[in-house]
Amino acid sequence: QVQLVESGGGLVQPGGSLRLSCAASGIIFSTYHVGWYRQAPGKQRELIALITIGGSTNYADSVKGRFTISRDNAKNTMYLQMNSLYVEDTAVYYCNARFDGYNYWGQGTQVTVSS
Repeated sequence: QVQLVESGGGLVQPGGSLRLSCAASGIIFSTYHVGWYRQAPGKQRELIALITIGGSTNYADSVKGRFTISRDNAKNTMYLQMNSLYVEDTAVYYCNARFDGYNYWGQGTQVTVSS
């Protein structure tokens, strides 16, 4: 059974930092492209960061320079370091793993940026 489990969300003040983790099981993690999406209330889910099998990264313009995606294949885990958080970063954050027609999602973790 494939599972992606996010952790690390919570409440943080504007300008603060959080680190999200996504632990995968049931898949050969190193063979999947993995990424982080987020969905704010009333908005569509959007891709914000992606890291490929080869380690290449891409970011949405809204988070570029503030967020860093990384992966540790030995631990079957992906991370999202989020710095300089804005109120507008408030959303449910989801991890995603995809390859060759297979597409898996985590259950999401809430990130709230508020003073």
